[in-house]
Amino acid sequence: MEDNNRINQVMMPRIGDIAPDFEAVTTKGKIKFSEFAKDKWTVMFSHPADFTPVCTTEMSGFAIRKKEFDDLNTELLGLSIDSIHAHLGWVNNVKNNTGVYFDFPIIADIDMKVSKLYGMLQPNESETAAVRAVFFIDPTKKIRLIMYYPLNVGRNMDEIIRVLEALQTSDKFKVAMPLDWKKGDKVIVPPPKTMQEMEERLNDDSLEKVDFYLAKKSL
Repeated sequence: MEDNNRINQVMMPRIGDIAPDFEAVTTKGKIKFSEFAKDKWTVMFSHPADFTPVCTTEMSGFAIRKKEFDDLNTELLGLSIDSIHAHLGWVNNVKNNTGVYFDFPIIADIDMKVSKLYGMLQPNESETAAVRAVFFIDPTKKIRLIMYYPLNVGRNMDEIIRVLEALQTSDKFKVAMPLDWKKGDKVIVPPPKTMQEMEERLNDDSLEKVDFYLAKKSL
């Protein structure tokens, strides 16, 4: 078991890696990931199984807030180890019962190919169901952030949107985000790299400074 875990850990994609390519059947038709969401961000997320309670609340959360992801130039991509027929039945069932429509592709990963490729199968949690993973992938197909949740704990949609906004803001303005940052808060400017830059930093009254190495500004 230890050897298997070690192999799985080595093979799992990491932050900074190019997202592994794959082809898959989804509720929106076949996709090739390298051609999916051209010039957009992707939030790819897995859930353990269709027709289960926690997964239904999570998928509904993504669906209800889909416009926020659209506004952030981001495509949603779901996944579970279920057949396409189960996916379609579940999407229809939730729509009929709650009025919420899962209007984004959900991968039917019945052969577990994508789950294994992305480290979504974690044997100490389950060998037959994907954990609740979230991959934030930028338009260059680079993995920028990864979240993992166990089977029995649902994700936080506010946090998913917050970190997506943080990643995009950091890229656009070349800044970093402090503890508990949310859109509209001050950001951290990069620390100086030379004595001259440090002197300029100390004399810059436009910044909120703790010291030369920690300074914030409004965007």
